[in-house]
Amino acid sequence: MTSSPAPGDPAPDFTLPDTHGTPTTLSDLRGTPVLVVFVPFAFSGTCTGELCALRDNIEDFETAGVRLLVISTDAVFTLKAWQAAEGYQFDLLSDFWPHGAVARQYGVLDEDAGHALRGSFLIDGDGIVRWSVVNPRGQARDLEDYRRAVEEI
Repeated sequence: MTSSPAPGDPAPDFTLPDTHGTPTTLSDLRGTPVLVVFVPFAFSGTCTGELCALRDNIEDFETAGVRLLVISTDAVFTLKAWQAAEGYQFDLLSDFWPHGAVARQYGVLDEDAGHALRGSFLIDGDGIVRWSVVNPRGQARDLEDYRRAVEEI
C-alpha cells in the first residue's frame, strides 16, 4: 500500500465522477478548503452512520467554507441511490474505475479487499494536506476530530 499524504504534503490531484457522472477535479477547487472522506461501502452501517453525522452537521463545514467530497470505490449508480436514500447534499464521488486509483494515491486502498479504508484528508485552499486520519476497518471517525481540524484551517 502506498503511504498516505501527511500534513504539509501536496494533496494528490484527481478527477472522479459524481452521482450525475459529472467530473469533479480537486485542483479545480483551489482557493477552497476541501475535506476528502474515503468510505469503504455505500449502504453499510458504519459508513451510513458517519455520513449521516456529516449530513446532520454540514453547517459546521459550510460556515467554515469547507467543501466536502466523499469518495467510495462503489459505482456511480450505487452512490446515486445511496445519496437519494439518505438525503446527502454533499458530493459523492465514484473511484470505481480504474478501481480504487484515487484511494491508492491516498494510501487508503485495501488491495486485498478492493475497497477504501476510512481515510479523511483536510486540504487547504493551496492544495496542501493540513490534517488527516486513517481508521481501521469497522472504526468510525469522530465528528469532533473533523470540527477541531476545520477550526484550525
